[in-house]
Amino acid sequence: MSLMISVSGIRGIFGTDLTPENLSQFTAGFGSWTGTGKVIVGRDTRVTGQICEDIVVATLQSVGCDVVKVGVAPTPTVAMAVHKHDADGAIIISASHNPENWNALKLLNSKSEFLDAEQGQKVITTSKEQTYSYKKFDEIGSVKTDEDALDYHVQKILELPYIDRDLIASKDFSVAIDPVNGTGTIGIPAIFEALGVENIHSINDEPNGLFAHNPEPLPEYLEDICNLVKEHSCDIGVVTDPDADRLALVTNKGNLFGEEYTQATAFDFLLGKKSGPCATNLSSSRVAEDVAQKHGQQCYRSSVGEINVVKKMQEVDAVIGGEGNGGVINPDLHYGRDSMVGIAMVLQLLAERDITSEEYRNTLPDYEMRKDKIQLSDVDGDAILKKTESIYTEYNPDTTDGVKVDFEDGWVHLRKSNTEPIIRVYSEGTSAQKAKELADRVVAAVR
Repeated sequence: MSLMISVSGIRGIFGTDLTPENLSQFTAGFGSWTGTGKVIVGRDTRVTGQICEDIVVATLQSVGCDVVKVGVAPTPTVAMAVHKHDADGAIIISASHNPENWNALKLLNSKSEFLDAEQGQKVITTSKEQTYSYKKFDEIGSVKTDEDALDYHVQKILELPYIDRDLIASKDFSVAIDPVNGTGTIGIPAIFEALGVENIHSINDEPNGLFAHNPEPLPEYLEDICNLVKEHSCDIGVVTDPDADRLALVTNKGNLFGEEYTQATAFDFLLGKKSGPCATNLSSSRVAEDVAQKHGQQCYRSSVGEINVVKKMQEVDAVIGGEGNGGVINPDLHYGRDSMVGIAMVLQLLAERDITSEEYRNTLPDYEMRKDKIQLSDVDGDAILKKTESIYTEYNPDTTDGVKVDFEDGWVHLRKSNTEPIIRVYSEGTSAQKAKELADRVVAAVR
């Protein structure tokens, strides 16, 4: 494994790929790109987080940036701090769902959005060419600490006109949480308590960065939270990834809601409150379209990647957006995935409709998704995509990001990986077997 560099930041295994040297170099490039302005710095709970924070803060000061430290905080809380302090950008020290030996720098601009391709490339170029400059002793940046960033984030959620704290509190919800020893250990209880939820049962709730299971909130890792919900007869279960921007749910029967359905629930809630379209990426479930059509709205699709969804949302003036990996993007708060506002919206929906989480999940259509890949060791990836497009011309394939073919009973999406020599093959159908059949049919036709 080597250091992964992209427009959104750098990522790698600390001590081998990710080192103090490249951390400092990349931070200096970003600090210079901001115009040596004000930069928010926050981190998740990883063991290497403090070391990385010290390097990042000192480097930012060295190139003339004023730093506001928010400490251990969910990624969406750091994003909200950009707005709070009218900052020129932010560095989030978190490798998201990667294992605990990884760490990363995730970069936000002055709008509290991840960098787009042009912005990110400028940072990469400045970093690699080392065209930044360090300041003299009387020009270095200042450092201050904001201990109220999380409170600010929570308060802004409560101020949303469609979140009724008293109504939610009146339902006396019982909840179970699994924040996998990440930043959700502080963010998730805070939003529940602010909403008047007092009966909270938790596992893996030590903010020590030692993840109790694979930190990606996928079904195969979530048996314990399902059992916790059943053991305490909870109304809902909540799982977050280490930096708490993704949200997975468990119903009151201890059944997995499905990450794809977190987004669908948020869409259903907000489209019932506001008129306008929604947006998600090409690899997210068709249930997003179903929910949009229910409300007489259109669901727009973007290339895979959070910033691409955000750009599409802004282009079409979407009132809600997200990604099928449990990412809810509510522009009334900020343009970024936010598990905490997702929780507030889900509880509000259940409270208003006076329905259990299991009953609500059963109102949504069922789809099964499958993820495969094609190795590219001796195959031309671009040729595969072009051939797929030509074979399925009659289906008007979407070529925004790879090739996506929509069939009556499902879809197949092929796209080149940004990190591996493979083509990712996503498929969805009304059953797991149907999703496999569709993927196998397309791959066989292309081969």
